[in-house]
Order: sequence, then structure tokens, then C-alpha cells
Amino acid sequence: MRLNYLLPFFDAEPQTWAGTARLLRWLTLLWLFVGLVVLFSASYPIADAQKLDGLFYMKRQLIWVAVGLGLMNLVVRSPLYQSLRISPLFMLIFLLLICITLIPGLGKSVNGASRWIAIGSIDIPIQPSELIKPFLILQSARIFGQWQEMRFDRFLLWIGIFASMLLVILLQPNLSTAALCGIALWLIALAGRFPWQYLWQTAFTGILLAVISISLRTYQQRRIMSFLNPWEDPTQDGYQLIQSLLAIGSGGLSGSGFGLSQQKLFYLPIQFTDFIFAVYAEEFGLIGCIFLLGLLAVYATLGLIVAKNAKNPVHQLVAIGCTIFLVGQSLLNIGVTTGVLPTTGLPLPLFSYGGSSMLSSLLCAGLLIRVARESNEAEVVSLVDRRKIKDTNFPG
Repeated sequence: MRLNYLLPFFDAEPQTWAGTARLLRWLTLLWLFVGLVVLFSASYPIADAQKLDGLFYMKRQLIWVAVGLGLMNLVVRSPLYQSLRISPLFMLIFLLLICITLIPGLGKSVNGASRWIAIGSIDIPIQPSELIKPFLILQSARIFGQWQEMRFDRFLLWIGIFASMLLVILLQPNLSTAALCGIALWLIALAGRFPWQYLWQTAFTGILLAVISISLRTYQQRRIMSFLNPWEDPTQDGYQLIQSLLAIGSGGLSGSGFGLSQQKLFYLPIQFTDFIFAVYAEEFGLIGCIFLLGLLAVYATLGLIVAKNAKNPVHQLVAIGCTIFLVGQSLLNIGVTTGVLPTTGLPLPLFSYGGSSMLSSLLCAGLLIRVARESNEAEVVSLVDRRKIKDTNFPG
């Protein structure tokens, strides 16, 4: 891999790409840059107090960014069929890793949820349920993009694998990620023109599983109640949302200014992960929020344009899946932070601290840019087809 793959601002090759691919690339880099700036501000006080190094989390995030940019550029420069070819293997590998998180001693439990891998006293900062997302997009696009020509037993096998993945994620428990992956699968199947009767049955089953999960877990019930009325218990279950709303409301029109958030000073919990948008809103205000929502709107529009222009049905579904995970997850996170949705554990893509989320987001962005590149390239005609065309046009 060349060094300029890791230095995107000095890479001249993208100048030869189609306009949509170039614009998506620059929007991704802008989104990433803004996210790193906000992460620096949100994480510095707590890192300085707990780790005696204000740059503790920032330095680790930059390592993941460097790895993620390298992987993203590798995906962007590789034919999409190669990524589709390896997707079943990586899908099964990360499904196995998700299962390992449920094994005592191997899975690391945080706040009652076992979502990370740990070996003894050594913590490995890997969250398989995040890393599986790009390969879930690729494999579901393959299955639902070709379901009419596929053997029934093979199709049924992969439906079972998808269902198993959602079930295992629910057992962690991680209702928010399971719901997001389930919604993405449902929308990809819908875009692949899967029969409506099966889609409605699947949607009903998913809602039923979510209701069962909530009814069996007290902490999820408390989250729902604190979402409906956070001021009923302002010092316990409602504390997180109230502090987030105070941060957002304190931002006003133009914000308090970069680095000047008050809520991040040990009032707002997990301020540099799931609730980082509250710090952003406090420091940059309504104007900053409109800017970010505008960026997401442009990104989503470009993603749908790429899907529309793709000639291959599988490529169309890949573009749709990437757009769902990048933009859709962002909107869900913002909805949670602003009190529109119940509290979940979904990170804000390219903003929240976490290596697995960063790698997953950059891989999804790379896949979307790759689809944009292939959608605008000239169709390659084989030599055999050219002879046929020539013989048809000039008989004898």
C-alpha cells in the first residue's frame, strides 16, 4: 500500500474519479475531521482527570483513524466483486466472535452488556457487532440482490445465519444494534423486491422479539420509562437525558464556543462516546447542528443517487446498505441525544470514540465510494462480444 493512501489530502489519484465519488470522498473526510475536532474537546477534561493525559483518548482514536483510512482506500481501489467474494468468510468470522463475547472470561461486560472481547485481564478493544456491519451489507446485498436466481436451500441457509446474528446480538444484550441491523436487512430486502408477505411477517417477528427483550430486562424497561419522563427520576435513570438536553439547550443559536462546553465537565456521562452530539450542540449551537444535519442530508442524497445509477442490482443494495448504516445510525444517535428516541448504545459514526465503530464507518464509506466509482465507469466489452458486434454490423 502506498503512503499516500494514508494521506488522503495529498493523494492526486481521486482527481480522475467521477464527480459523485470525489464528492462522497471529500464529504467523508470533512465528516471525519469535524468528528475528531469534537472528540478532542469532549474527551480532554475526563482524560486529563482520569488518565493524567488530556490526549489519551484522542491519540488512540487517531491510530484507529489511520488504520481505517488505509482500509477505506484499499476498498475504494479494489473491484467491488473482490469485497463481495470475501464477505461470507468475514461475516462468519465476526458472527463467531459475537458468540465468543457471551462466554464468561472471554466477553467483557460493561454496564450489564457483554459486547467486547477480553482474554483474561487483557482487554482487546474489539466490538464484533460493529465490525460485522460492512460485511452484513455486502452479504445481504448478494443474497437479496440475486434471490430470484438463487437455490432455495442456499438462500434459506443465509436467512438462518442473518437471524442467528440478530439473536446472538440480542443475547449480549444489545437491542439497539440488533434493531439497527434488522432494520437494515429489512430495507435491503425491500429494495431487492423481496415479496411483501414475507417482509411483513419478518417485521412482525422483529417487533415481537424486541417486545420480549424489553419485557425480560428491567434496565431496558427503565430506559423506556426515563425516555417518556426523564424528570420523574432526575438523579438516576433520567439523569443522562436531562444533562444531554441541558447541554443542547445551552448551545443557543451559535454555541458557547469550541472547547467551552460546561456539561462535558463531569456533568454529562459518556460525553465522548454515545452522547458526543450533546457536546457538539452546546459548543456550536443551532448553526452547527444545522450544518451537521445538512451534511447528513447531502450524504444521504448522494448515496441514493449512487444506488439509482448503479447498473448491477447487488451494487445498488450495497449503496443503500452503506447509506443506512452511516446516515441512519447518525440520525438515531441524534434522536437519542435530543430525547426523540429512547436511550440506546449506538455511537455517532465518525464522531464517537471507539476503534470498532471507526473502522466499520470508514469501511462502509469506502464501499459506497467504490460503488460510485464503478457506476460511472464505462462498461467493459469483451473481445468475443466485440467480434459479435462487428460481425453483426458488417456481415460478410
